[in-house]
Amino acid sequence: MENYSIVIFILAIMIVLSAVADKIKLPYPVLLISAGIGIGFIPALPNITLNPDIVFLIFLPPLLYDAAFNISPQEFKTHFNTIGTLAIGLVFLTAGAVAVIAHYLIPGMSWPLAFVLGAILSATDAVAAMSITKGLGLSHKTITILEGESLINDASALVTYRFAIAAATGTAFVFWKATLEFFILMAGGVLAGIVVGRILAVILKRVHKNDLVTISFMLLMPFVTYLLAEELHVSGVIAVVVLGLVIARISGKVFPEKLKQQSRSIWDIIIFLLNGLIFIIIGLQFPYIIKSIPSHQILPYIGYGFIITVAALLLRMGRVFLQQINLDQAFKKGKGRITENALLDFKNSLIISWSGMRGIVSLAIAIGLPLTLKDDAPFPERNAIIFISVVVVLFTLIGQGISLPWIVKAVKLSPADNKKPQH
Repeated sequence: MENYSIVIFILAIMIVLSAVADKIKLPYPVLLISAGIGIGFIPALPNITLNPDIVFLIFLPPLLYDAAFNISPQEFKTHFNTIGTLAIGLVFLTAGAVAVIAHYLIPGMSWPLAFVLGAILSATDAVAAMSITKGLGLSHKTITILEGESLINDASALVTYRFAIAAATGTAFVFWKATLEFFILMAGGVLAGIVVGRILAVILKRVHKNDLVTISFMLLMPFVTYLLAEELHVSGVIAVVVLGLVIARISGKVFPEKLKQQSRSIWDIIIFLLNGLIFIIIGLQFPYIIKSIPSHQILPYIGYGFIITVAALLLRMGRVFLQQINLDQAFKKGKGRITENALLDFKNSLIISWSGMRGIVSLAIAIGLPLTLKDDAPFPERNAIIFISVVVVLFTLIGQGISLPWIVKAVKLSPADNKKPQH
């Protein structure tokens, strides 16, 4: 079967299964991942390997841009304290916690390798959470926090991963240099996004009467922005996010309602196809990866993955509920800019905690591990790190994916929870 035939075959299965999932009331990411695992075991099917570059260029920019374009800037600002806590602080905390567990639990996992694994599994995939909870009536507060977290945490995880790989391959790690580089990457990404956004805004104001040209520019620019930022060695993820925020601000002034609806329809189709492909591809990787592990190590590695999954979930729950307490105390004392709308309750905290699934970014950076060290020696424990990463991704997406809708219904969100805050 030719490669293009395989892609068409997978797309057809994805569309059919999405419709089936809707009928049987099962989260479609769970069904697509399960189907991907099953398809991957078909003997006649060639190995379908995931190219990390494809993920970062084809999948990430449109998904991030779409989320940034549709998020409310005012609500994002209101919940920035919580978003920053999850997307930056919790990412670093999770990377460290997973590293400690891996070092003391998994044979042969040195500290540098343990931190590589921690960095891979440090960021959550809110795209999966939003896909799973779609239509379940989440509060606007919860949606804003989850989407806001997804806009920033990929950049934090990729920076953490870069430093971990440098340490694992023998490059000296200097904390102050790493901190400085982190801020340069972030600030550079913000600047790149603003500059491209301003340029695009000028172009769109001149061509907005031509619907096809306008929509084409908006489809193309997330990819251009990501590539440009990466060429400048700053964060492409942050650049695309800022681009989405900038264009969202001018869209209301420039675009007529008809153009907005046309653009929205096209983006909805693109995001639907990309999301579906992501979940099937995640499932497809498991049969391929499992062949690289000796049979006697498969069960122990699955056990390590389960322990890491539970630990990461408990850590996230602890941090989210601690954030709830901190916000309450800051609001009562009148410190900072914490408003009543920024406060969390038990329902929000529980749903946000349980939405900590790992996804396509974790998978991509795991598979993108270098094959060799600087001295051309094989990268130690590479197959083990990739396999455990895939196991954790599957545990979180399937386990939390199946239980998350049940939890959302169990907390019985009231109509008041779903009201947009007044600004």
